[in-house]
Amino acid sequence: MTTVKIVKVLGTSEESWDDAADEAVRTASETIEGITGVEVEDKTAKVEDGEITEYKTTVEVAFPVRSGGQ
Repeated sequence: MTTVKIVKVLGTSEESWDDAADEAVRTASETIEGITGVEVEDKTAKVEDGEITEYKTTVEVAFPVRSGGQ
């Protein structure tokens, strides 16, 4: 049996929501081992002068909980 932990991560990009999601996963993987999946929870954007200037994607990152305090 496997227990999975889920953490919310917000990624940002000046290009797209997809790039923002990729950035969230890439950055999370620097400190979280064994990411097994993600779920896109929310997409928002910063707007200036009627134009989107920053895309933001909130993702839930899933990874197994390791026994023994690891």
